[in-house]
Amino acid sequence: MSAGRIETAVEGPIGWIVFDNQKSRNAMSLGMWKGVTDALEAFAADPSIRTVVMRGAGDAAFVSGADISEFEANRNDASAQATYAAATDGAWRALGAFEKPLIAMIRGFCFGGGLAIAMKADLRIASEGALFAIPAARLGIAYPPHSVRDLVALVGPAVAKDILFTGHRIAASDAARLGLVNRVVPDAHLESDIKTLCATLASNAPLSIRASKEVIDQIVHDTPDPARVNERVVACFDSADYAEGRRAFLEKRRPVFTGR
Repeated sequence: MSAGRIETAVEGPIGWIVFDNQKSRNAMSLGMWKGVTDALEAFAADPSIRTVVMRGAGDAAFVSGADISEFEANRNDASAQATYAAATDGAWRALGAFEKPLIAMIRGFCFGGGLAIAMKADLRIASEGALFAIPAARLGIAYPPHSVRDLVALVGPAVAKDILFTGHRIAASDAARLGLVNRVVPDAHLESDIKTLCATLASNAPLSIRASKEVIDQIVHDTPDPARVNERVVACFDSADYAEGRRAFLEKRRPVFTGR
């Protein structure tokens, strides 16, 4: 039986996804990948959830990578890797297709597949003690194109090659300088700062945020779809939220958006 589990919780408009495999610094077991898919699908279907935060259980790690203890049984050659990839593809698709703001709250180790997960988030907020690395070259493995693309989009090709070729560890301050994370905060303030950020996102218009996310992702991934973007734009201008925003501006009050 695979070790580890995915825990979920709801706190007002925030959905929490917790990677819990603390004996292995929250390394992702095969069973945990399906838990990610299930959690994202549940939060996507819940209109009360405005934003989702991913975090690691405990203080030692966000996710320290894939659970290498399973590799001998589940990833010992190319054929086994194909089976393993088929099991994890659902999680990668769910992460890439999630339409609500997705935040990675990073404390401790964020290595390998853990960093790949964090790069699927829209925003990455790290504590001062966080550490980042992709040790593929030290394990003799290669990362899939979607993960490499995400890395290049954040740090550029030259830095991406440095990270992948060397496998060296990157301190949180350097990760922020390189663009790998959005910002670094003191460890004691990490959760409170995340909740403040989530409150800001939850108070803004969901349809506007969704449209912005769609356009940015299309630009980054070089997958232009003008018709889909136009649908998002039209939905915003035809929405009750747009009418509410106009009224709130004229009445000099904060708008109350419903996502409709």
